[in-house]
Amino acid sequence: MADQPIEALGGKTPLMAANTPHFDELARKGRSGILVTVPDDMPAGSEIANLGVLGYDVHEVFEGRGVLEAASMGVEIKEGDLGLRCNLICIEEEKIKNHSAGHISNAEAAELIRFLDEKLGSETIRFYPGVSYRHLLVIKGGKKFLKCTPPHDVPGTPFQEVMIQPINEEGVETAQLLNDLILKSLELLKDHPVNLKRKEAGKDRANSIWPWSPGYKPQMPTLKDLFGIEKSAVISAVDLIQGIGVYAGMEVLKVEGATGLYDTNYEGKAQAAIDALKGGADFVYVHVEASDEAGHEGNVDLKVKTIEYLDSRILKPVMEAVAELDEPLAIALLPDHPTPCALRTHTHEPIPFVIYRPGDEPDQVVKYDEESAKKGGYGTLAGDEFIKALLQK
Repeated sequence: MADQPIEALGGKTPLMAANTPHFDELARKGRSGILVTVPDDMPAGSEIANLGVLGYDVHEVFEGRGVLEAASMGVEIKEGDLGLRCNLICIEEEKIKNHSAGHISNAEAAELIRFLDEKLGSETIRFYPGVSYRHLLVIKGGKKFLKCTPPHDVPGTPFQEVMIQPINEEGVETAQLLNDLILKSLELLKDHPVNLKRKEAGKDRANSIWPWSPGYKPQMPTLKDLFGIEKSAVISAVDLIQGIGVYAGMEVLKVEGATGLYDTNYEGKAQAAIDALKGGADFVYVHVEASDEAGHEGNVDLKVKTIEYLDSRILKPVMEAVAELDEPLAIALLPDHPTPCALRTHTHEPIPFVIYRPGDEPDQVVKYDEESAKKGGYGTLAGDEFIKALLQK
């Protein structure tokens, strides 16, 4: 939800322009700061940023986005397997129109992915359906030495210019295989009944796959191993975040109606968090994707709305419930990375955070936004400093 000043908002960011009384109450009661979630030499992806928020050394544990999502999907990545995120995207006039095929529905996407697995799958190539446009491709014996471009980074770019490239000789065969799959998917999907219906309805077609973020099975310690957190849970509509939770040793809590978009079940996520805390969880990680997707669409008004929904429909009920618990509870509020509407992609800038812990002396910050947080008592943190501050380690 972090962003840049926007002229249409009078030079404010969406966070500054949004009506967020509960964000601001947390800022008044807590201590703010700025957090570097993505090292300069790593891509500004949600996988890196969320691992960073949780205190992992991303240089040590990161093995690609696809293998993390595989854990959420219950797909075992074996030794020698290469896992990749496989988007369904929309290509028009030889250019990438968007990374999400117009936020295709789960049912439509599953039909297309199963069709591709039937037509292109083999003993070495398997497609697995995920959520909306986010799917999994597994290549047995594939090599990860590839330069892959995330499709959300390059809307409007001719797709041939950003196809997969090997970064050394070991990656040549795998790069050729994946590029061949992209081209074959374009032929197979263009006249599929799902896409013909979407075209008739004025929706973007899911007429190509786009594999990216390759990696092998990661070796990740759990949050208990790292920080002594005995019982933890994660709540998210996104396979990636759920997969991080699996490897981190967190219980993955599924919420009916959680979509990853502006229409997600905010109240359901809040209640799931409250129930987990009342059920003995020591740490609950609630992830909301809506503002990120609005940023990717460049939709300023929608981004402001999603921020206000997060304030009133998640933080408010959580704060009210926490006030009634028998033991004090710390609450942290932060995005994982900025997704500026003007750029429609992620950036490396540090993000604003606030930590409220009953009994701690608040700092002088009274609002929660990108600029106010720079004046906070925590200053600028990086690595595992944020999670240790939250846990008082």
